[in-house]
Amino acid sequence: MGCNSCSSAKDGQPKGCKNNGTCGTDGCNKLTVFDWLSNMSLPSGAEPFSCVEIRFKNGRKHFFKNTENLSLAIGDVVATECSPGHDVGIVTLTGELVRIQMKKKKVEVDNEEVKKIYRKATQKDIDIWQNSRDQEDSMKVRAREIAIRLNLQMKISDIEFQGDGSKATFYYTAEERVDFRQLIKEFAHEFSTRIEMRQVGFRQEAARLGGIGSCGRELCCSTWLTDFRSVNTSAARYQQLSLNPQKLAGQCGKLKCCLNYELDAYIDALSTFPKTDVKLKTEKGIAVFQKIDIFKGLLWYAYEGEWMNWHKISVEDANEIIAINGNNEKVPSLEEFALELIEDTKTEFENVVGQDSLTRFDQPKHNKRRSRNRKKSKNSRVSGKETIVSNKSKSRTSEKRVAVSNKPKSKTSEKRVVVSNKPKSGDSENKKSNNQRNKKRRSRNRNNDKT
Repeated sequence: MGCNSCSSAKDGQPKGCKNNGTCGTDGCNKLTVFDWLSNMSLPSGAEPFSCVEIRFKNGRKHFFKNTENLSLAIGDVVATECSPGHDVGIVTLTGELVRIQMKKKKVEVDNEEVKKIYRKATQKDIDIWQNSRDQEDSMKVRAREIAIRLNLQMKISDIEFQGDGSKATFYYTAEERVDFRQLIKEFAHEFSTRIEMRQVGFRQEAARLGGIGSCGRELCCSTWLTDFRSVNTSAARYQQLSLNPQKLAGQCGKLKCCLNYELDAYIDALSTFPKTDVKLKTEKGIAVFQKIDIFKGLLWYAYEGEWMNWHKISVEDANEIIAINGNNEKVPSLEEFALELIEDTKTEFENVVGQDSLTRFDQPKHNKRRSRNRKKSKNSRVSGKETIVSNKSKSRTSEKRVAVSNKPKSKTSEKRVVVSNKPKSGDSENKKSNNQRNKKRRSRNRNNDKT
């Protein structure tokens, strides 16, 4: 299922609304429920459930009655009852799963709040709905400018138009009470429509806007989480997390909802651990709790006055020592219990790339050239003289002078090589004589050709 901008184009390629996970026209999968009963038919004589779940912008869902007995399927656009006028939404769930969802959210079928579906949306309804949706971004920018000009301590996060375009709902967040009576007057004059202001919490704002969390996934509140339970700092303490607000807070500015996911498992594991404020009494001294490892079931204690020396013991040994102390007895020392724990120094996953811990790349390389250069540098340091090497060829055409100077610089030797090619004075005369001989030979050959 996809909206008009996300569905496939004529050539089969996806159009894509380019909103990075947040659909521009609210047709993508957001807070959807998988209908695992869609392939099953109802038993004979059973009537389908009369209510349908319909989703509006940014995951806002409501239940409606299908009083007209319309044949609705997931993805159909329908016109629903609203006061005043009508609203346009998308069907997200039908059948018996709607009954389960209504029971879960404690919504009764005969409740007056459950409104009815008028009809399937016509092309005229869809055009008006899309035109009003296109105006929301520009209206949000203008509304924020007006709120800033009036010095109101509020943040307008989102705007939602009704399906028929007769009303616009402004969602805002504020820490304190805001007097927006003058703001509504200016909004009505500016936008020429009916205005409704609705305050939402910071978590509801993050759920409506969406985003990417620190885990790299989309926010839970915008994808599948529907109920926002309170999160306390005690949840972080039970899980031995540092009380750093920058790490524990989500994009909404409140504590992350995922702190409650594994809290029950940590509480069950900590039920076997001794309390951290209990001190262990030994003949060597009193030991105080320092650190805990819930996964491995280990505790660290240190004697009073010897805070740098920690002793690691297991949960069973700590409970045994506490039981002995309960009988007004003392154990000799913690070293007797700590020595029984053999430390496994071998790290796990060290052979991930299919090699040993010490590979041939980790071994030091002995280069022969470097060793030779070092020997030469030592010999040059001893001599400290400049050597001149001359190479004379048989033709006596060139002479090479090589000057090597060794100067110690940061314990390394520096070599300067100067190569100079100087022709002899007799070379120029030999070249002239050779050229004259060649000219004479050419002139003879020409005379012979004429004859």
